[in-house]
Amino acid sequence: MSSPDIARIRQEVCDLHAELVRYQLVVWTAGNVSARVPGEDLLVIKPSGVSYDELTPANMIVCDLDGKVVEGDLSPSSDTAAHAYVYRHMPEVGGVVHTHSTYASAWAARGEAVPCVLTAMADEFGGEIPVGPFALIGDDSIGHGIVETLAGSNSPAVLMRNHGVFAIGKDAKAAVKAAVMTEDVARTVHLARAHGRPQPIEEQDIASLYDRYQNVYGQSSDRSVSQASSKKDVKG
Repeated sequence: MSSPDIARIRQEVCDLHAELVRYQLVVWTAGNVSARVPGEDLLVIKPSGVSYDELTPANMIVCDLDGKVVEGDLSPSSDTAAHAYVYRHMPEVGGVVHTHSTYASAWAARGEAVPCVLTAMADEFGGEIPVGPFALIGDDSIGHGIVETLAGSNSPAVLMRNHGVFAIGKDAKAAVKAAVMTEDVARTVHLARAHGRPQPIEEQDIASLYDRYQNVYGQSSDRSVSQASSKKDVKG
């Protein structure tokens, strides 16, 4: 049942696992990235317990949105049911990432949300990074907690209590970015609190920063970086 879309998503998911290692968000075989297959009730996720340096596009696992294996010779990640639940209940989500990154997991161990005390947090998360309930691994209980916690929140990430980070995005790359940013701000806010009292940002300022970053920052859809560079060259 292989298709060009599935082959592309297998490659993408495999490549993005290397980013988790590069940004030191995982150790050993922990953590996972998944992606929804566009136009299909399918997801692609890493196999369970396989070393990151042994991951290949060919050994990524294709599952349906109930978490059942459709294509692949290995067992899928133990978090597959949680990922599948998110895809079933959040149709706008195209990628899910799970990590046990050190600083973010420390906040999760305390059952404490990361407060929005940085403009980078306001930009990316639109407020605090919330804490989800404790849930055991193996069924879709974690998925329930992710969906319920992120309902009505701007945050693309949740700290599951006593566990770690789950991040979502419009695609798998966006979800990985959210996981990277979660660890970055969790570390910074931890250090700020260790040396003093972090200063909160006013709600109206958070809303303004979030709107600017989400809707204004970066390149517009009708003008690429290369086009902008070309115009600059022409003008001298």
